[in-house]
Amino acid sequence: MKGRLFHAAERDEHYFREGCYILEHLNDPADPDASIARARVPRGGSTRRHHLLGTAERYFVLAGSGVAEIGGDPALPVGPGDAVLIPPGVAQRVTNTGEEDLVFLAICTPRFRPENYREG
Repeated sequence: MKGRLFHAAERDEHYFREGCYILEHLNDPADPDASIARARVPRGGSTRRHHLLGTAERYFVLAGSGVAEIGGDPALPVGPGDAVLIPPGVAQRVTNTGEEDLVFLAICTPRFRPENYREG
């Protein structure tokens, strides 16, 4: 693999059916091992309960506060600097409980592919 620079422009942020806004920083077939996206859940919002087939996710919280529900475990409070690991196939949901947008990086291994997204 050859080194490359990837650049995400704010205008490329889009609403994803999961219930949040996504800005892809890195999601390219040239690097199938990982993807990085910024997710933004508006005040009072929540993502849909979902899981990813064959893909682990890590959330790294940049701003805001909320709770992460992973599998059947009790909800975990999250805030800036927290990292959350979601194993492949495990149901998850994030809810913004704060006064500002909840913003986090979603780091997927292997890279996120829409066909691996499942609600529920």
